[in-house]
Amino acid sequence: MQPDLNAAPINPLPMIVWVLALPIVAMEVVLALAEAGLVGGAGGIGWRLQAVERFGMFPELLRRQVETGGHPYEDLVRLVAYPLVHGSFTHALFAVVILLALGKMVGEIFRWWGVVVVFLGPAIAGGLVYGLVIPDLRAPLIGAYPAVYGLIGAFTFLLWTNLARRGANKYRAFSLIGALLFFQLVFGVLFGGTWDWVADVTGFVAGFLLSFVVSPGGWARVVDMIRQR
Repeated sequence: MQPDLNAAPINPLPMIVWVLALPIVAMEVVLALAEAGLVGGAGGIGWRLQAVERFGMFPELLRRQVETGGHPYEDLVRLVAYPLVHGSFTHALFAVVILLALGKMVGEIFRWWGVVVVFLGPAIAGGLVYGLVIPDLRAPLIGAYPAVYGLIGAFTFLLWTNLARRGANKYRAFSLIGALLFFQLVFGVLFGGTWDWVADVTGFVAGFLLSFVVSPGGWARVVDMIRQR
Protein backbone atom coordinates (compact mmCIF):
# COMPACT_ATOMS: atom_id res chain seq x y z
CA MET A 1 0.00 0.00 0.00
CA GLN A 2 1.39 3.39 -1.00
CA PRO A 3 1.87 5.88 1.85
CA ASP A 4 -0.10 9.11 1.74
CA LEU A 5 2.58 11.69 0.92
CA ASN A 6 0.14 14.52 1.58
CA ALA A 7 -0.70 13.38 5.12
CA ALA A 8 0.19 15.71 7.96
CA PRO A 9 3.38 14.73 9.86
CA ILE A 10 1.44 14.78 13.14
CA ASN A 11 -2.21 14.09 13.83
CA PRO A 12 -4.19 17.35 13.87
CA LEU A 13 -5.21 18.59 17.29
CA PRO A 14 -8.40 20.44 18.22
CA MET A 15 -7.70 24.17 18.27
CA ILE A 16 -8.66 24.50 21.93
CA VAL A 17 -5.83 22.12 22.88
CA TRP A 18 -3.31 24.44 21.22
CA VAL A 19 -4.92 27.42 22.95
CA LEU A 20 -4.32 25.72 26.31
CA ALA A 21 -0.85 24.39 25.51
CA LEU A 22 0.83 27.33 23.76
CA PRO A 23 0.91 29.69 26.79
CA ILE A 24 2.68 26.96 28.78
CA VAL A 25 5.11 26.37 25.91
CA ALA A 26 5.75 30.10 25.49
CA MET A 27 6.42 30.59 29.19
CA GLU A 28 8.85 27.68 29.33
CA VAL A 29 10.69 28.76 26.17
CA VAL A 30 11.28 32.23 27.63
CA LEU A 31 12.42 30.88 30.99
CA ALA A 32 14.68 28.24 29.41
CA LEU A 33 16.31 30.83 27.15
CA ALA A 34 16.79 33.13 30.13
CA GLU A 35 18.46 30.38 32.16
CA ALA A 36 20.75 29.69 29.21
CA GLY A 37 21.74 33.37 29.17
CA LEU A 38 20.28 33.99 25.72
CA VAL A 39 17.70 36.55 26.85
CA GLY A 40 17.42 38.88 29.80
CA GLY A 41 21.14 39.21 30.46
CA ALA A 42 22.42 38.43 33.94
CA GLY A 43 19.01 39.09 35.46
CA GLY A 44 17.38 36.45 33.27
CA ILE A 45 18.80 33.66 35.42
CA GLY A 46 16.35 34.60 38.15
CA TRP A 47 13.30 34.85 35.92
CA ARG A 48 12.00 31.38 36.82
CA LEU A 49 12.05 32.22 40.53
CA GLN A 50 10.33 35.53 39.81
CA ALA A 51 7.69 33.70 37.74
CA VAL A 52 7.05 31.31 40.64
CA GLU A 53 6.67 34.26 42.99
CA ARG A 54 4.34 36.04 40.56
CA PHE A 55 2.16 33.12 39.43
CA GLY A 56 2.67 30.32 41.97
CA MET A 57 -0.20 29.32 44.26
CA PHE A 58 1.13 29.96 47.78
CA PRO A 59 -0.97 28.31 50.51
CA GLU A 60 -0.43 31.17 52.96
CA LEU A 61 -1.80 33.67 50.42
CA LEU A 62 -4.87 31.53 49.85
CA ARG A 63 -5.50 31.16 53.58
CA ARG A 64 -5.16 34.91 54.02
CA GLN A 65 -7.72 35.47 51.27
CA VAL A 66 -10.16 33.16 53.04
CA GLU A 67 -9.69 35.20 56.22
CA THR A 68 -10.16 38.54 54.41
CA GLY A 69 -13.05 37.53 52.15
CA GLY A 70 -10.94 37.22 49.02
CA HIS A 71 -8.75 40.29 49.27
CA PRO A 72 -6.63 41.04 47.35
CA TYR A 73 -8.76 39.78 44.50
CA GLU A 74 -5.91 39.86 41.97
CA ASP A 75 -4.21 37.02 43.81
CA LEU A 76 -7.14 34.75 42.93
CA VAL A 77 -5.72 34.71 39.40
CA ARG A 78 -3.00 32.43 40.76
CA LEU A 79 -5.53 29.58 40.85
CA VAL A 80 -5.55 29.53 37.04
CA ALA A 81 -2.07 31.00 36.44
CA TYR A 82 0.11 28.55 38.39
CA PRO A 83 -0.13 25.89 35.60
CA LEU A 84 1.92 28.22 33.38
CA VAL A 85 5.10 27.94 35.47
CA HIS A 86 7.18 24.78 35.95
CA GLY A 87 10.24 23.93 37.96
CA SER A 88 12.34 22.93 34.96
CA PHE A 89 12.22 22.31 31.22
CA THR A 90 11.67 18.57 31.79
CA HIS A 91 8.87 19.30 34.26
CA ALA A 92 7.10 21.39 31.61
CA LEU A 93 7.87 18.98 28.75
CA PHE A 94 6.07 16.04 30.32
CA ALA A 95 3.07 18.22 31.20
CA VAL A 96 2.76 19.51 27.63
CA VAL A 97 3.15 16.04 26.10
CA ILE A 98 0.36 14.65 28.29
CA LEU A 99 -1.78 17.73 27.61
CA LEU A 100 -1.47 17.29 23.84
CA ALA A 101 -2.11 13.54 23.96
CA LEU A 102 -5.08 13.56 26.35
CA GLY A 103 -6.36 16.87 25.00
CA LYS A 104 -6.63 15.36 21.53
CA MET A 105 -8.67 12.39 22.73
CA VAL A 106 -10.94 14.47 24.94
CA GLY A 107 -11.18 17.39 22.52
CA GLU A 108 -12.39 15.18 19.67
CA ILE A 109 -15.50 14.33 21.72
CA PHE A 110 -16.07 17.24 24.10
CA ARG A 111 -17.06 20.71 22.90
CA TRP A 112 -14.30 23.31 23.15
CA TRP A 113 -15.78 24.86 26.28
CA GLY A 114 -16.04 21.42 27.87
CA VAL A 115 -12.30 20.94 27.38
CA VAL A 116 -11.68 24.30 29.04
CA VAL A 117 -13.88 23.32 32.00
CA VAL A 118 -12.13 19.96 32.57
CA PHE A 119 -8.76 21.72 32.35
CA LEU A 120 -9.23 24.91 34.37
CA GLY A 121 -11.81 23.49 36.79
CA PRO A 122 -9.42 20.81 38.07
CA ALA A 123 -6.61 23.38 38.25
CA ILE A 124 -8.76 25.53 40.55
CA ALA A 125 -9.94 22.56 42.60
CA GLY A 126 -6.42 21.22 42.96
CA GLY A 127 -5.11 24.61 44.06
CA LEU A 128 -7.87 25.04 46.64
CA VAL A 129 -7.40 21.62 48.19
CA TYR A 130 -3.61 21.96 48.17
CA GLY A 131 -3.74 25.37 49.79
CA LEU A 132 -6.52 24.87 52.31
CA VAL A 133 -6.60 21.23 53.35
CA ILE A 134 -2.96 20.41 54.13
CA PRO A 135 -1.96 22.13 57.39
CA ASP A 136 1.21 24.23 57.71
CA LEU A 137 2.08 23.83 54.03
CA ARG A 138 4.24 26.63 52.61
CA ALA A 139 5.69 25.32 49.34
CA PRO A 140 4.00 26.94 46.32
CA LEU A 141 2.03 24.86 43.85
CA ILE A 142 3.25 25.23 40.27
CA GLY A 143 2.89 23.27 37.06
CA ALA A 144 0.05 22.14 34.82
CA TYR A 145 -0.25 18.66 36.34
CA PRO A 146 -3.49 19.18 38.33
CA ALA A 147 -5.08 20.53 35.14
CA VAL A 148 -3.61 17.70 33.07
CA TYR A 149 -4.92 15.21 35.60
CA GLY A 150 -8.31 16.79 34.97
CA LEU A 151 -7.98 15.73 31.33
CA ILE A 152 -7.00 12.26 32.54
CA GLY A 153 -10.19 12.27 34.59
CA ALA A 154 -12.21 13.25 31.51
CA PHE A 155 -10.51 10.54 29.43
CA THR A 156 -11.23 8.02 32.19
CA PHE A 157 -14.88 9.11 32.08
CA LEU A 158 -14.98 8.40 28.34
CA LEU A 159 -13.47 4.94 28.87
CA TRP A 160 -15.84 4.31 31.78
CA THR A 161 -18.96 5.15 29.78
CA ASN A 162 -17.74 3.17 26.76
CA LEU A 163 -17.06 0.07 28.86
CA ALA A 164 -20.44 0.44 30.58
CA ARG A 165 -22.17 0.69 27.19
CA ARG A 166 -20.48 -2.55 26.09
CA GLY A 167 -21.31 -4.32 29.34
CA ALA A 168 -17.62 -4.74 30.19
CA ASN A 169 -15.89 -4.15 33.53
CA LYS A 170 -16.16 -0.38 34.04
CA TYR A 171 -13.37 -0.28 36.60
CA ARG A 172 -10.80 -1.09 33.92
CA ALA A 173 -11.11 2.58 32.96
CA PHE A 174 -9.21 3.53 36.12
CA SER A 175 -6.09 1.56 35.21
CA LEU A 176 -4.34 4.66 33.80
CA ILE A 177 -4.76 6.78 36.92
CA GLY A 178 -3.83 3.77 39.03
CA ALA A 179 -0.57 3.33 37.13
CA LEU A 180 0.26 7.03 37.35
CA LEU A 181 -0.34 7.14 41.09
CA PHE A 182 1.78 4.02 41.54
CA PHE A 183 4.70 5.64 39.70
CA GLN A 184 4.25 8.81 41.73
CA LEU A 185 4.43 6.75 44.91
CA VAL A 186 7.59 4.98 43.76
CA PHE A 187 9.32 8.23 42.79
CA GLY A 188 8.21 9.81 46.05
CA VAL A 189 9.74 6.98 48.06
CA LEU A 190 12.97 6.96 46.05
CA PHE A 191 13.57 10.67 45.58
CA GLY A 192 11.49 12.33 48.27
CA GLY A 193 7.92 13.30 47.65
CA THR A 194 5.98 16.55 47.96
CA TRP A 195 2.32 17.26 48.57
CA ASP A 196 1.71 18.08 44.90
CA TRP A 197 0.08 14.67 44.45
CA VAL A 198 -2.87 15.90 46.52
CA ALA A 199 -3.56 18.57 43.90
CA ASP A 200 -3.08 16.00 41.11
CA VAL A 201 -5.57 13.53 42.59
CA THR A 202 -8.03 16.36 43.24
CA GLY A 203 -7.64 17.43 39.61
CA PHE A 204 -8.39 13.90 38.42
CA VAL A 205 -11.51 13.61 40.57
CA ALA A 206 -12.71 17.06 39.48
CA GLY A 207 -12.15 16.26 35.79
CA PHE A 208 -14.02 12.96 36.10
CA LEU A 209 -16.99 14.49 37.93
CA LEU A 210 -17.20 17.57 35.71
CA SER A 211 -17.37 15.29 32.68
CA PHE A 212 -20.80 14.10 33.83
CA VAL A 213 -22.02 17.64 33.13
CA VAL A 214 -19.91 18.98 30.25
CA SER A 215 -19.64 15.88 28.05
CA PRO A 216 -22.07 15.65 25.11
CA GLY A 217 -25.41 14.71 26.60
CA GLY A 218 -23.87 14.91 30.04
CA TRP A 219 -26.53 17.03 31.73
CA ALA A 220 -29.31 14.76 30.48
CA ARG A 221 -27.35 11.81 31.87
CA VAL A 222 -27.13 13.49 35.27
CA VAL A 223 -30.89 14.20 35.26
CA ASP A 224 -31.62 10.56 34.40
CA MET A 225 -29.40 9.36 37.25
CA ILE A 226 -31.21 11.67 39.70
CA ARG A 227 -34.62 10.47 38.51
CA GLN A 228 -33.58 6.82 38.89
CA ARG A 229 -32.78 7.50 42.53
